[in-house]
Amino acid sequence: MEKNETPGHGQKAKPAAGFDPYVPAGQAPPEFTVRAVLTGIVLGILFGAANAYLGLRVGLTISTSIPVAVLTVAAFRTLHRKGASTSILEANTSQTVGSASSSVASGVIFTLPALFLWGLAPTLLQMTALAMIGGVLGILFMVPLRRFLIVREHDNLPYPEGTACAEVLKASEMGGARAKAVFLGLGAGALLKLLTAWIHVIKDEVSVRVPFLKKGELGTEISAALFGVGFILGPRISTVMVAGGLLSSLVIIPAIAYWGEGLTTPLYPEPTLLISQMDPGDIWTRYVRYIGAGAVATGGLITLIRSIPTMIESFRIGARQLRARLGEGDEAEVIERTDRDLSLGVVAGGLAVLALILGLVPHIFGPLETAPIRFAAAFLVIICAFFFVTVSSRIVGLVGVTSNPTSGMTIASLMLTASVFLLLGWTDDSGKVAALVVGCVVAIAASIAGDTSQDLKTGYLLGATPKRQQVGEILGVLTSATFVCLAVIYLDKAFHLGSVDLAAPQATLMKLVIEGVLQQSLPWAMVGIGVALALVAEMFRLPSLAFAVGVYLPVSTMVPVFFGGLLRWWAGRSAADEADQETRVQRGVLFGSGLVGGEGILGVGIAVSAVITKTKPEGIGWQWAGAFAPGLAVGVFGLLALWFWSLVRDRGTDGASPES
Repeated sequence: MEKNETPGHGQKAKPAAGFDPYVPAGQAPPEFTVRAVLTGIVLGILFGAANAYLGLRVGLTISTSIPVAVLTVAAFRTLHRKGASTSILEANTSQTVGSASSSVASGVIFTLPALFLWGLAPTLLQMTALAMIGGVLGILFMVPLRRFLIVREHDNLPYPEGTACAEVLKASEMGGARAKAVFLGLGAGALLKLLTAWIHVIKDEVSVRVPFLKKGELGTEISAALFGVGFILGPRISTVMVAGGLLSSLVIIPAIAYWGEGLTTPLYPEPTLLISQMDPGDIWTRYVRYIGAGAVATGGLITLIRSIPTMIESFRIGARQLRARLGEGDEAEVIERTDRDLSLGVVAGGLAVLALILGLVPHIFGPLETAPIRFAAAFLVIICAFFFVTVSSRIVGLVGVTSNPTSGMTIASLMLTASVFLLLGWTDDSGKVAALVVGCVVAIAASIAGDTSQDLKTGYLLGATPKRQQVGEILGVLTSATFVCLAVIYLDKAFHLGSVDLAAPQATLMKLVIEGVLQQSLPWAMVGIGVALALVAEMFRLPSLAFAVGVYLPVSTMVPVFFGGLLRWWAGRSAADEADQETRVQRGVLFGSGLVGGEGILGVGIAVSAVITKTKPEGIGWQWAGAFAPGLAVGVFGLLALWFWSLVRDRGTDGASPES
C-alpha cells in the first residue's frame, strides 16, 4: 500500500489504499505557466458574468470547472498542432483559475442585490472589495482542511465535479476506450440539457400530486448530471438524501398545509398569500427552506466538531514546518510535491490582513463608521466563514457545487448576525446593511470553499501541487471579482433587480430574513424543527449533513440522485465477481462524470446566450406533446438509464479497470 507522508515529524495523511495520482509526485511537468493562468483568467471572466445573470434570473448558479477544462483542452490542442507541448497539469491550473469566478458570482448574487432592493445600492468599489475578501477568506480557510477532507476522506467524499473534471482531463490526454466513455457522457448530458433547457421540447421536471395527502407531491428533474452524481455517490448517501427530500415533500409540506388551512392572514415570511392559497413549491420556498437551513447548520456544526482534531493536527504540522524554516526546530523533512500547501504563516498573515481591512477600512460595511462596530462585524465574518467553509466543503463532496445549498448557509449566518445586531440595538438601515454584508462575505467564502475543494480533489487525482492550485484560486478570485460585480450593476440598469425579468429570488429571501430577525418576526420554530431533525438523524447513525441537504433541497432534485445510486447498487449486486464489480463502477464513474460535464457545458452556454440576448431561451416548448409531455420526459430519462446500464455492463466499452 502506498502512503503519502504529510510533512512534519512522522505524522501522515492516509489516502485510500493503493491510490496513486495520475502524475507521480516524483515528476514535475509544466504546471503553473503563464498561458495556463491567462487562459483561466479569460474564461473565468466570461463564465463569471454568465453565472451572475443566471443566478439573478433563476436563483441558482452552475459549476464551470468542467466547461473551463474542456475549453482549455481545446485551446491547448490548437497549440499542439502548432508544435507547442502542454501538460495535463497546465490544463488543471487553467480550470482551477477559471472556475473560481462562478463561486464569486454565487455569493454576490445571493446577497448584494438586496441592497438594490432596499434602495441602498452599493458602489462598484465596495462590491468588488467584498467579493475579493470573501473569496480569499474561503481559500485560506480551506488550506488546513485539505488533508482531512481531500486526502483522508478520499473514499468517503467523491466530490462529483472534481472527479468528473479529472476524468475529462485524463480522457482528453489518454484517448481510447476511457475517453470514449467520458465523451459519450459529455454528449448525452449536453443533448438532454439542450432538449430540456434550451429548445424546451421536453419537460425539465415532472411531478404528480399524491392522492389523499394535502399538497403532497412527488417529482423528478430530468437531469443527466444529477443521475451521474447519484452513481458517483453510491446507494447509501443517495438514499439518505432522498429520504430527507421525501420527509419534506410527504410529511413537512402536508403538515404545514393542514396546520395553516384555517389561517386568515399570511404567515411570515410570506407577505401576501395564505397557506391555503399556496402550492407545494410556495410552501417549500417560504417555510421548508428555514427548516432545511436549521438542519444544514446543525449537520454542519456536527461535521465541524468531528473535523477539529484533524484541523488541530494540520495547524500543528504547519507550525512545525514554519519553525523548521525559521531555524527554530529540527531540520525540515522533504515535502512531496503533491503534498505542499501554502504555509501556515501565509494563511495566518492573510487572515489577519483581511480582518484588519474589514475592521479599519471605512464603507466596507456600508454606513457603519465606528471602528469598534466594524471590528464586531468583522469578528462575525471570520467565525461564520470558518464554520461554513467546513460545511460547504463537505456538502459539495457529496452533491457537487451546483447543488451546494449556499443560500441555506447564508440564511444561517444572517440569522446569527442579525440576532447579535438585534441584541445590540442595531436595527436601523445601517444594521440591515451590515448584516447583509456579513452574509455576503460568508456566502462567497462558503461558495469558493466548495469550488476549491472540487479543484483540490481534481488535483489530488491528477497529481497536481496543492500550493499552486491554492495560488491559482486566489488569482481567479482577484481577477474576476470586478467583472462579476460589473455584470450585476449593468444587469440592474438593463432589467432592474427585483423585476419580472430579473427577480433575484435568493437576494429577496435574504432581505426577508434580515428584516424578519431585526423586526422579530422570523419563524424560529421552523429553524428549531430543522435542528431537531438533524439531531434525530445523528441518533440513528445517519449522515446528518447528507440528510439535512435532502430536507433543504427539493425532492425533485434528490430523486434522480437516488436513481443513480440505485443503478450503482444494482451494477454491483449483479456483477459476476468482485473484479467485475470494480470494473463496472469504474465504467459508471467515467460515464457519469461525462454526464455532469455535458450538462455543465450546456448550462454555461445557456447562461451566455441569456446574457447576449437579454432573455432566457424560449425554444419550441414542450406543449406540442400535450398530455403526453410528462410521459415523454420520463421515457427519455428511462432511455438514458437503460443506456447507462448497458454501458456499465458491456465489456466492450471497458476503458477502466480496478487498477486504473
